[in-house]
Amino acid sequence: QVQLVESGGGLVQAGGSLRLSCTASGTIFIIKYMCWYRQAPGKQRELVAGIRSGGSTNYADSVKGRFTISRDNALNTVYLQMNSLQPEDTAVYYCNAYVLRTRDYGDNYWGQGTPVTVSS
Repeated sequence: QVQLVESGGGLVQAGGSLRLSCTASGTIFIIKYMCWYRQAPGKQRELVAGIRSGGSTNYADSVKGRFTISRDNALNTVYLQMNSLQPEDTAVYYCNAYVLRTRDYGDNYWGQGTPVTVSS
């Protein structure tokens, strides 16, 4: 099995910054893709940012220029640096990873979520 553990959420004022971390552990051959989703109250879960094992990234339009995703492959960890936070960024942020547990078998895993609250 694979476990994802997130940290770094909290309460911040508008314009502030937070850095989220997510570390994967367990039986891991390679992590192909790591990303962050978020879900605000009453809304659907949405993709915020993702990063592939080779380093290429993708972002939701709403966070481009403000958020930066990065990863440390040696530590099986992905980070989300969030700057210029706004109240509309308030949500529970979930880490997601597509993990190859062997060369031929992969699966999708979720973290438990970490809440981010941005006050105006």
